[in-house]
Amino acid sequence: MANPKYSDDVKTRVVQCLACFDPPSVVVKSIKADFGIDISAQAVETYDPNKVAGKRLSKRFRELFEATRKAFLEDTATIAISHRAVRLRALQRMAEKAETQGNMVLAASLMEQAAKEVGDSFTNRRALVGADGGPVEVRTLADFYGNIKPGAS
Repeated sequence: MANPKYSDDVKTRVVQCLACFDPPSVVVKSIKADFGIDISAQAVETYDPNKVAGKRLSKRFRELFEATRKAFLEDTATIAISHRAVRLRALQRMAEKAETQGNMVLAASLMEQAAKEVGDSFTNRRALVGADGGPVEVRTLADFYGNIKPGAS
């Protein structure tokens, strides 16, 4: 059976989706929804120059793939969830719904996640200086418990 011919619009969309790291299964659904065309995951892979199946991709689509990938990786500002405020608002909605439904375990988990989000747990930021520009205070267990002898009460 011969490979069906796809319009340039379909090919362009496939290449752009793949460049944005969409898996072939997602691309198949997207093409079906937007163009009403059935395309197989194997056919989709022929538009990814990083796959063996895409080694014969035309220069035009190879350049489109590279440009789209570069723009995608450089421009996270257009991805809503990349912003802390968006994530916190979503966590707020989820926690309120969980609490309303009586799911206190989920609500508590969502609150913990929000606290970690605000406390920079999900970043690699670390304090390199302490208060007023001084050294970072390092404390040990001995600072908390003093010189307690083992077995002493």
